[in-house]
Amino acid sequence: MKKNITLVVLAAGMGSRFGGLKQIEPMGPNGEFIIDYSIYDAVKAGFNKVIFIIKKENLELFKETIGKRVEPHIEVEYVFQSNENIPTGYSLPSDRVKPLGTAHALLCLKNHINEPFAMINADDFYGRESFELAYEYLSNLDYNSNNYGMISYEIANTLTENGSVKRGVCKVTADGYLSDITESKVEKIDKEIVATPLDGSDPFVVSSNTVTNMNFLLFSPTLINYLEDLFAEFFEENSDNLLTSEFLIPTALDKLIKRKIVKVAVIKTKAYWYGVTYKEDTSYVKDSIKKLVDTGVYNYNLWD
Repeated sequence: MKKNITLVVLAAGMGSRFGGLKQIEPMGPNGEFIIDYSIYDAVKAGFNKVIFIIKKENLELFKETIGKRVEPHIEVEYVFQSNENIPTGYSLPSDRVKPLGTAHALLCLKNHINEPFAMINADDFYGRESFELAYEYLSNLDYNSNNYGMISYEIANTLTENGSVKRGVCKVTADGYLSDITESKVEKIDKEIVATPLDGSDPFVVSSNTVTNMNFLLFSPTLINYLEDLFAEFFEENSDNLLTSEFLIPTALDKLIKRKIVKVAVIKTKAYWYGVTYKEDTSYVKDSIKKLVDTGVYNYNLWD
């Protein structure tokens, strides 16, 4: 029997820099969204279920736009990310509106996931090859494994000309496993790629082929229990900054790696990432997708 492999799409972000719900901005020549292409590629690769993690108030919007287009092709489930979903004994400021971050989003999968899964961002275009590599890895992953995976990109293939972007700058061991993730603001400055760590450390220059994390991550269900333990730590460590601090999956993974609890295989691709960090990125992404349609990678009417 074919193994169940699920795609988890993080779509609860508010898109503040873009100025709206960028997940439902038409990008394809027939009004397709970036998410449509991700799900199409996932179905082609062999994934048989998708879970959208969204804000509850956006449920009908997602169902009427994305849901109705993909439901004929793959099983669909919706999970809500809510700031009320926190550990017993802790609380958040009453005026906290922003979601608690990507690791918290995955915690909301508890009781919804029992199979290996890939995690992606809703507003990132990853390319067909990445989904094929992800499916191959997950198909061979034990349900109880502590070996995870990361589809990695060369950092130069993930930048925008319209400002800085947040990237996980990675170090990789000689045998191909992730050893360190430094969450950084990355941008081109005078023909150099400069990473400024978000923890306040000094900026540093990186080479164009430096491995970067684009939140295309591959997990077994064991991750959820580890995140529960780390979430309590997050509240203790950020007790003075709970209005804006975020529980992020790269930070959580970095801790689990350094504590030798998990290993993360780095699965490299030379594919180009396309995404809309700023509204000015929109035309470039549309042109890039049009070229893929024109060359036959995708249909003009995607699901035809």
